Amino acid sequence: MIRMLSRMVVSSARAGNQLLAAQRSVVTAAAPTQAIAQNLKVTIIPGDGVGPELIYTVQDIVKNTGIPLDFEEVFLSEVHYTRSSSIENAVSSIARNNNVALKGAIQESAVLHTEGELTGLNMRLRRALDLFANVVHIKSLEGIKTRHGKNLDFVIVREQTEGEYSSLEHELVPGVIECLKISTRVKCERIAKFAFDYATKYGRKKVTAVHKANIMKLGDGLFLKTCGEIATQYPKIEFDQMIIDNTCMQLVAKPEQFDVMVMPNLYGNIIDNLAAGLVYFLLLFYL
Repeated sequence: MIRMLSRMVVSSARAGNQLLAAQRSVVTAAAPTQAIAQNLKVTIIPGDGVGPELIYTVQDIVKNTGIPLDFEEVFLSEVHYTRSSSIENAVSSIARNNNVALKGAIQESAVLHTEGELTGLNMRLRRALDLFANVVHIKSLEGIKTRHGKNLDFVIVREQTEGEYSSLEHELVPGVIECLKISTRVKCERIAKFAFDYATKYGRKKVTAVHKANIMKLGDGLFLKTCGEIATQYPKIEFDQMIIDNTCMQLVAKPEQFDVMVMPNLYGNIIDNLAAGLVYFLLLFYL
């Protein structure tokens, strides 16, 4: 068996497309039982920081087990932006290589390298491939002592193509910034359906919609209402909802209550980092 550090990100561009971001979770894959006529190709995007260390370790593991994979490397970086390849090159490489990639963390820069370009490489890659569902599996690992013991096993499903992380912001007048949060019924339905389909496929019992509809009555209200409507199509899956601030408290106090959690972009980014701390730290966990 091979164990790779990764996080599953799902695309709608083509049925079955997946981009595996080598950053957040543990994937297991069995060695092939019979010879494959031609090596399969996979795109690798090492990224920044610890990303290259993780990606190159995965490469070494694959080579040592004899799995017939060849790797095509694409360098994307905001830290070393003058040496970075383009999003177009990365997308072309992934399309050539079976629509599969291993991606390390790309560190987002607070510096505008291109005048007027607010969208970072991570978001541009997500948009180009329509990677709408970010799936993080939080699970206690054997041999790693945690405060909550060995019973943690839940999944975070995050919509990541709209919401606060859309880079829709501008300066109205000097000193006044407007940042837009866009929510659409189509994308709320898509991520809610994905969460319920995931729960059904993997034998999960409950889906929790995380929101702030008590304050953002229209934006998050649309998300919550849509999740509730989709839930009626899955009578065997329990559905409940929880306000984001209460969710943070409940995760720290009683995380074993969660099964599948579905939420908009910003909340998912915060929650998956918080949840990672429950099973030790960000770069050690799951799928």
